[in-house]
Amino acid sequence: MNTMDLPIVVGVDGSEPSLRAVDWAADEAALRGAPLRLVYASLWDRYEGALLAQELGKPLEEVMARDVVGTAEQRARCRRPGLKVTTDVLPEEPEHGLVRESSTAVAVVLGCRGRSGLAEALLGSVSLAVAGHARCPVIVLGGSHDNQARSGIRGRIALGVGDKPAPSAGSAGSAGSAAVRFAVEEASLRGVSLDAVRAWRRSAYAATGHRLLAGERAHLGEHQAADVLEEALRDAPAGLKVDRRAVEGHPRDALIAVSREADLLVVGARRRHGHLGLHLGRVAHGVLHHAACPVAVVPEPA
Repeated sequence: MNTMDLPIVVGVDGSEPSLRAVDWAADEAALRGAPLRLVYASLWDRYEGALLAQELGKPLEEVMARDVVGTAEQRARCRRPGLKVTTDVLPEEPEHGLVRESSTAVAVVLGCRGRSGLAEALLGSVSLAVAGHARCPVIVLGGSHDNQARSGIRGRIALGVGDKPAPSAGSAGSAGSAAVRFAVEEASLRGVSLDAVRAWRRSAYAATGHRLLAGERAHLGEHQAADVLEEALRDAPAGLKVDRRAVEGHPRDALIAVSREADLLVVGARRRHGHLGLHLGRVAHGVLHHAACPVAVVPEPA
């Protein structure tokens, strides 16, 4: 399949958060000139509604699923008239279906319920599973009070810059990382600035304030973070405004803070040998739970 034909895939289930994801994904598809694919996947109602199913001549779940994707399709077409939209119903668990869909998608977009209390502490299992195993970027939208998608209200894309990846074919270190490329592409498409953040932590020795460890040595971590940022963004387009931030503190806290000023936060997830798909580290896991804006988890090659 030509990469220009790859769709933005949205997992829908009839909930308001999933419809908000449809809004966001429709805007993204229009921005990229990509088709939108709406997918309902579930086995939850397999044994329910036998009498109604007999009356309708179809399994109840299929009736419900067609209604769900039909409503989502109508919403997408109203938001972005002229957008190419397709729908599908997958008779399988959503995690499996959406991970498979990710192998032929530009990105997978998911909405999750709630941003407070237990709902926030227990981010949707589907969102975590898909983000942890997908073959393309997965964009997760946290809950909001009105379930309305607002694309591009802050005019910034945020990027968490991780450790320099091991060189691989077609890659040149951090400059070739998938997360960096995705964030640069998003900022360029939207015509907004990119905030690249690299967290650093003062060494225990430097924190003691010993006069022999003052000056440059005390700020070694900050200098190293600045170097990583420069290396990661060395191939950024000349016309793109990039703000490089070396922030002292825990990476998760630094990214959650910058997410309050961004329309999208992009983080990478490293593949582990011997594991299926991605391993979501503490940083990616933390920002998925607590970021103030949508989060794109981008798979990085080993």
